Amino acid sequence: MSIEEPMRKTQQEIMPAFTEAINKPTGYDIYPYYPLGDQKIFNGYAALSDYIAEQKTVVIDGYVGVYWNLFISSLTQELGSRGLSLNIIDTASFFKNEAVIDEMAGEFLGEKDAVWGRKTTLTLADFFDLEAMKSSAASHEFDINIMVGCGASLSDWDAALVYVDLPKNELQHRMSAGAICNLGKSQPQEPTEMYKRFYFVDWVVLNNHKESLVQRADVFVDAQWDEEINWAHADTIRDGLNKMSTSVFRARPWFAAGAWGGQWMKRHMPQLDQNEVNYAWSFELIVPENGIVFESEGLLLEVSFDLLMFLQGKNILGKHAERFGTEFPIRFDFLDTFEGGNLSIQCHPSLNYIKEQFGEQITQDETYYILDCNDDASVYLGFQEDINADEFKNVLQNSNENGVEVDIEKYVQVHKAKKHDLFLIPNRTIHSAGAQNLVLEISATPYIFTFKMYDWLRLDLNGKPRPINIDHAFKNLDFSRKGDKVTEQLISKPYLLDEADGVVCYHLPTHADHFYDIHRLEFDSEVEVQTEGLCHVLMLVEGTSIAVTTDNSATMSFAFAETFVIPAAAKSYKIINNGKARAKVIKAFLK
Repeated sequence: MSIEEPMRKTQQEIMPAFTEAINKPTGYDIYPYYPLGDQKIFNGYAALSDYIAEQKTVVIDGYVGVYWNLFISSLTQELGSRGLSLNIIDTASFFKNEAVIDEMAGEFLGEKDAVWGRKTTLTLADFFDLEAMKSSAASHEFDINIMVGCGASLSDWDAALVYVDLPKNELQHRMSAGAICNLGKSQPQEPTEMYKRFYFVDWVVLNNHKESLVQRADVFVDAQWDEEINWAHADTIRDGLNKMSTSVFRARPWFAAGAWGGQWMKRHMPQLDQNEVNYAWSFELIVPENGIVFESEGLLLEVSFDLLMFLQGKNILGKHAERFGTEFPIRFDFLDTFEGGNLSIQCHPSLNYIKEQFGEQITQDETYYILDCNDDASVYLGFQEDINADEFKNVLQNSNENGVEVDIEKYVQVHKAKKHDLFLIPNRTIHSAGAQNLVLEISATPYIFTFKMYDWLRLDLNGKPRPINIDHAFKNLDFSRKGDKVTEQLISKPYLLDEADGVVCYHLPTHADHFYDIHRLEFDSEVEVQTEGLCHVLMLVEGTSIAVTTDNSATMSFAFAETFVIPAAAKSYKIINNGKARAKVIKAFLK
């Protein structure tokens, strides 16, 4: 594509390549970064071409969504201007026939118009004519030989390996603009179809491929910008990830508008683009989609969070590393309904259902922690005592087919929401966040398996109805979660766990089905915490600012509502209250 065409569809800016372009706020920062030291990150195609010219033969592999044509043309121009003869081989020429790839991928995409597919068992090699790729050898007739594109390392060239990555939020902005295609496709499809194929096929094979390369890569490139790149030697990145895995860090959050989205984040996070219609979600820590940003002398470079898990999963998860492997199991995100609308009436699949139907290994067990709310805020949770499943299903189907409004409170309980309440939403539980809330969703990692039953007859931001999934929902709903059981079992009852030296620790018990638990630390001055072999995910939920120092003397500061991670290998850490008011910090950890 030409650079004149729209390359991304969003009001939000790309993360700057240089720190000088960031207006650092006094509060929540959407661009957190981890310093690497001086002269560790490099900018531009000229500097990368210097490296390539030294190597003479290189393999440049990377992720789907990279503007490979632009990347190749930029290298061609830069290296060609030096009078070097070039043999550049694009892996796109080795893709199998598009119809063959479509049929192969289609087995994992469910029925036509289905919202979900099933995680693929394919490998990246299945997309290519490997014999043809491997027969395309480097030639001594050229000064420079480059195999470039997704899967380039499958060529088995004996050469330096450059890996080009792209953050998932930018990939999706490019997808929404129709500026990129799925693996092996020549034309973009509708964004919903592209996303489904990305999630269940492309990302699965490319993440597995990336994991196979992470130890032997020589260079990592960040290609999220239109016409420039930042890059670093892979040893530098691996060393940075190693240090991070024993200290404290924060992932880069990103944000998305939605049909029910609100205005809280826009008002409290001034770096966010104010032209966006609303912000419904924040991806505070949804590891499959977050990145980690490194900094050196004002240059920024983002890598996907999974690199940290591929290389340092044991340090991160400690006692639970064997169980979860390279998956980070805890999710933090915001649901903003301030001056917005109610979320859909929904539920999530049982563990067996998500495994059998979608190929996931963890199901979507959630909690709603109310970080902020107005006086009239509420949460929908659990059934009324007299619920009749057949009647409820008939009402929902009639609404979906004929556009009839549902008196949802006849069937689903509504609970007043107050700051610091914790609502428990184990899988199979009917629920929704009402308007006028800022919900901190503390959950298990899966994040797209929401079975919507009723969406208030509204349209999405593109003017289309959002998919309703009544059949999936009724194969999962637990109708015993009704009446008094809801307030007894699904609204957490905090109790004092420990108190000493001005520090109070409350236990906010989760449901028996949740594999994570939650504490809240409250203190005026400081508190010391032992990890005890567990990873801690934390957030300042009341107060203005805290400083966190780990056992190895690493220190970072965090503002209200910023999510941060203490790996198990950090062993211990101290939290110092930098504000005048009492600080309250939420800590989530695996049971």
